[in-house]
Amino acid sequence: MPTITTKDGTQIYYKDWGTGQPIVFSHGWPLSADDWDIQMLYFLQKGYRVIAHDRRGHGRSTQTWTGNDMDTYADDLAALTEALDLKNAIHIGHSTGGGEVARYIGRHGTKRVAKAVLISAVPPIMVKTAANPGGLPIEVFDGIRAGVAANRSQFYMDLTIPFYGYNRPNAKVSEAIRTEWWRQGMAGGVKAHYDCIKVFSETDFTEDLKKIDVPTLVMHGDDDQIVPYQDAAVLSAKLVKGATLKIYPGYPHGMFKTHADVINADLLSFIKG
Repeated sequence: MPTITTKDGTQIYYKDWGTGQPIVFSHGWPLSADDWDIQMLYFLQKGYRVIAHDRRGHGRSTQTWTGNDMDTYADDLAALTEALDLKNAIHIGHSTGGGEVARYIGRHGTKRVAKAVLISAVPPIMVKTAANPGGLPIEVFDGIRAGVAANRSQFYMDLTIPFYGYNRPNAKVSEAIRTEWWRQGMAGGVKAHYDCIKVFSETDFTEDLKKIDVPTLVMHGDDDQIVPYQDAAVLSAKLVKGATLKIYPGYPHGMFKTHADVINADLLSFIKG
């Protein structure tokens, strides 16, 4: 399997297909690069080079018990882009991966970046604080921690329901999508996944977002039951200078899977624009 080795010895697995302008995908918690299969095939067929990695502790990368923090995630991404010598790249991040993209740019700049896309992403910050009164209470994330610690297999399977909006009236449930989500989650390490809950919920990306100086598209469904859009996309778009905000009525957190035709077309339009 293709991997790079980071300065602390962690092996980061990645996929790298095609030629042309590179598109780099950063996945959500607790998934892997496989979550981007639909998009990678779509853009590969459009003539782009597509790259996706498994975050440390996730998928086929090393099941780390240390270094599970957003700064290290961003540095791992930087190490990958440098190892592959990616230039003029479009960085697309979903959920926690959107935070990874923001922190990567915040720490490493945009010398290798052409555009950025945040899909259903966690920035600016998820948890409720005095500075973020619209956030989710810490008890929500304590509940996620408890679920992962007690029986993450069952917790992950249950989480697929709100993740894809399968609890909504007339929702067309795909058991295959649910099983694939569970498979990706269970491939990763429980310690890294447990640590990442604090990372995606409590990391403040405000200053990172302010540093983004390339064209940026912020996409979010208004029926996202995992990352409520009003405290995420709406605020992020205000912090990124010149960002384009696109809200999708009725779309869930995993909208790039449930509504791939719409999301892929909008991504292509933004990338070409």
